[in-house]
Amino acid sequence: MTYTFKNITAALVLALATPSMASAQCYADYKAKQATGDLRLHYGVIELAKGACADPASADARVQARILGEGWVLLSIMSLFGADQLNTKQADAGEYFLRY
Repeated sequence: MTYTFKNITAALVLALATPSMASAQCYADYKAKQATGDLRLHYGVIELAKGACADPASADARVQARILGEGWVLLSIMSLFGADQLNTKQADAGEYFLRY
């Protein structure tokens, strides 16, 4: 196979211009409940390591590990998303916006 300058340039431009969830910022919005005591619930938004959005099971484990330290149990991840949707979720998350 012969590679020309045009082919290499086109591939490089395409690779740099195409965002991927593996290299982009990754966030999850989730629901959690208090682990003990009275029933308390919260909705939050959390930043995850780059690439975590590509693997929902990994995202679940990462969120659970981070919120468990303050006595919360993950009920569900609502969605995984990039930075472009971050501002639309801030008001709903309140004090749990990027807390963990």
